[in-house]
Amino acid sequence: MVRKVLFLFLMSMLGLTACKPGSERQGPPPASSQSTNVRTFQVKGVVISVTPKEKSVEIKHEAIPGFMPAMTMPFDVKDTKELTDLHPGDSVSFRMLVTDTEGWIDQVKKIPALATNTPTVATPIRLREVEPLNEGDLLPEYEFTNQFGARIATSQFKGKALAITFLFTRCPFPTFCPLMANQFAEVQQKLGGMPDAPTNWHLLTISFDPEFDTPPVLKAYAERYKYDPAHSSFATGATTEISALAEQVGLSFSRDASGSITHNLRTLVIGADGRLRRIFVGNQWKSDELLEEMIKAAK
Repeated sequence: MVRKVLFLFLMSMLGLTACKPGSERQGPPPASSQSTNVRTFQVKGVVISVTPKEKSVEIKHEAIPGFMPAMTMPFDVKDTKELTDLHPGDSVSFRMLVTDTEGWIDQVKKIPALATNTPTVATPIRLREVEPLNEGDLLPEYEFTNQFGARIATSQFKGKALAITFLFTRCPFPTFCPLMANQFAEVQQKLGGMPDAPTNWHLLTISFDPEFDTPPVLKAYAERYKYDPAHSSFATGATTEISALAEQVGLSFSRDASGSITHNLRTLVIGADGRLRRIFVGNQWKSDELLEEMIKAAK
């Protein structure tokens, strides 16, 4: 009898001990455990421009260790109050939040001028004179080096629907370069899975950071997006080639003395006849729109 009472007493004590941590937490768990896919970074930078109607502010920010290099880019805000009294040249601190598919900032505050992050404007890279490329124009021949270190030329895709987008692999912000890579990956998957889809198509991703984005780096990046080498290439090349094509289609990219990279987004669709069919501006388009254009372009 004594042994039974002692056993029950010990079991009850173990039960109380096991429940203690739970009993100390009241209400729902912390936000961090509810949104484990959200990463936050404390960042400093200099305001370049403010567009409240678009809930956006362009900031030249310092390098974020372990996440991204110094860049100049527009950031979305959820509340326009974050942009109150902000002006170009203001030094600010802010919190950057990123998920797998979204990115935005909040807690924007003015701070004393940053000595290491002045709002200098980078000069766009322009090495030769070219004419704008309009819909219906033939795509000139450009040469690049692909992820295998092999020379490729745009002329070799004649007879195929060709989509071209631009990025650099060190850009991790989910609504910029990774979004372009994801959109291409989705189009590749959809075209590959459609029973009546055309087979004469190719996706070409061009990096405008050739110093860093060497063929091995591009190959590793491409593999992250499960690319099919038969229908997809990741390439870079001479800055003269990249900048000329970029200027023809309204893509601008630049790097200032501090190494900060600035760029916008363009995605092209070239028909099987080698003529420009469409330019997608920015990042608001969907993969289904590109898919539709590629099917038409393949005819």
